[in-house]
Amino acid sequence: MSTLNQKVVLVTGASGGIGSEISRQIAKAGGKVIVHYAGRKEPAQQLADEINQGGGEAIVLQADVRKSDEVKKLFDDAIAHFGRIDVLVNTAGIMITKSLKDMTDEDFDGQFDINVKGTFNTMREAYTKLADNGNIINLSTSVNRLAVPAYSVYSATKSAVEQLTRVASKEIGRGIRVNSVSPGPTGTELYFKGKSPEIIARQAALSPFNRIGDPKEIAPIIVFLASDEARWISGQNYGVNGAMA
Repeated sequence: MSTLNQKVVLVTGASGGIGSEISRQIAKAGGKVIVHYAGRKEPAQQLADEINQGGGEAIVLQADVRKSDEVKKLFDDAIAHFGRIDVLVNTAGIMITKSLKDMTDEDFDGQFDINVKGTFNTMREAYTKLADNGNIINLSTSVNRLAVPAYSVYSATKSAVEQLTRVASKEIGRGIRVNSVSPGPTGTELYFKGKSPEIIARQAALSPFNRIGDPKEIAPIIVFLASDEARWISGQNYGVNGAMA
């Protein structure tokens, strides 16, 4: 089903996890995908090859989203190839789970630099370079809705992303919509890193389904928000978390 009608979609952090599944489902829905990566070129290229071999259209571009000049080049190169960008999906991010007292300056700065500054940099570029009537979709987190130990700084970064989303939806204009999506615990490399089976089981128990989510259950709402069917939805945050919060 071509619900995206050849829309050109830039997915940041698309080399793994939720970002890669979003890219696949966007391609299946008829979108053209810019697979962005920061440092993992091989999985990004494999994803683009998979999409292209399946009849879709994807290219791979690298940028450090913390650096405004690289983000500018990312947009310019994407537009040079496809002629425009219709949708920006911000999935690039890192998560460090520690007690607040154990969080180092580097832990704090690293999460804010990528999760917040990276999102800010791409959104700022989108203000002038996204096509009219396009849209921006930012990934937040459902742990914002709970006081989860060890997630203080990570949840703070995503709270900032949600506020960037709300304010941008009011000021960007040109018919551009801005929304965010807040997954709950989802089975990705980022999520599993550093977590014991006991921690995973405890978090799974927060949902009445007694499990964590799958990236394939997160991507469809991104596809919907990117489509014209969602043309009257802006400034909203959607929880996709199996009733966890």
